[in-house]
Amino acid sequence: MTRLDDLITDLTSQRIDRRRFMQSAAALGLSAPAMHLLNSSHILAAQENGTITWVSPRGRLEVFDDYPFWVAQSMGWVEGVNAVLEGGPAAGSERLVAEGQADMAYPSPGVFTLNLEADVPIASVFQMGAYDVFDFAFRTGEGITDMKEMEGKTIILGDASWQAIADPMLVAGGADHTTVEYVIAGVTAWGAALQQGQGDAALSWEGLRAQWDAEGLDFEYWLGIEHSKLPANSFVIRSADLADESKHEAYTNFLRAWAMGLEFGHHNPRAAAQITYNEPTISAGLQTSFPADDPEAIANAVASMWQLAVVYRGDFANRAGWGDHSMESWNLWFDTVRSIGLLTKEFATEDVVSNAFIAGANDFDYAMVQQAAADFELDELFSAVPEPEGAGA
Repeated sequence: MTRLDDLITDLTSQRIDRRRFMQSAAALGLSAPAMHLLNSSHILAAQENGTITWVSPRGRLEVFDDYPFWVAQSMGWVEGVNAVLEGGPAAGSERLVAEGQADMAYPSPGVFTLNLEADVPIASVFQMGAYDVFDFAFRTGEGITDMKEMEGKTIILGDASWQAIADPMLVAGGADHTTVEYVIAGVTAWGAALQQGQGDAALSWEGLRAQWDAEGLDFEYWLGIEHSKLPANSFVIRSADLADESKHEAYTNFLRAWAMGLEFGHHNPRAAAQITYNEPTISAGLQTSFPADDPEAIANAVASMWQLAVVYRGDFANRAGWGDHSMESWNLWFDTVRSIGLLTKEFATEDVVSNAFIAGANDFDYAMVQQAAADFELDELFSAVPEPEGAGA
């Protein structure tokens, strides 16, 4: 057998996913026409029916951000779909989706906009962040109360694409974004760069705040959840899959698992944090950031998860369920980015932001999930952490 034959066997037996198959095939030196034929052949169709490959925007999975999936997987609620989570690149996951190397990405509104401007055929189908998840971090004593105070400052980012997140936040807050300078410090080092004095502020987000606390990065914050009406990250899929109803069942099943995990985490955040912390595929990385022998670090782990849970839930009484997009918030976003030239394309918000999957994603037994959360037995490590204020409220 050739190496390509081995790769095909690995793919069809699900030892590797579709994206790794294409990357490995390219590494073998296949020509562009051959790669195109592979990408459209029955070989890759083996993973198209009932499989969802979800790609992270963070380059890694060792965070609490994705706790809804780990909860749902642990509880046996990921039904009717073979789900794969991958730590994708900080920028570019959406093109993997458009090219068929993944099925779902999780971009910020800024990165989503950059892709829409480049005619990448994707659409948002599940609003994870109902409140604005993004913040600005400052060294202690150097924080701001008015966004106009950001004018003339230097902001540190982990990736250049994140400027599309920061600029609209500045503009929406009344600041002139053209007066701000940016420093790109890398996706593992930009918090430390702020602490070391390489800029005046750094882009941050809920969940990461608590992780930075656990890592000894002591900052003060301007909080998007308190000051911003812009939307946050959402799940995007290929526009063609949104239009193809034969693809909807697998996506609905996958999103329902996330919704059930979100509901569980709202009622028992300590349990959701414990499940995520002990997930075998990411536990080593989480234990590095939140050492098990440090009670304060475990409290920060729960805080990281809960910061995200509050953003994910939003004003739930006025939402149509988990994942529901606020068209008002998205209209504000697109008006803002068009006003600064980040977006020149004209389209209706509903053309690229869809609530088509929300009813199906929320079609589960809420009482059963709430009871499962109530019945979950915490271990000694997480039971020692006080329950976050507002859990289950």
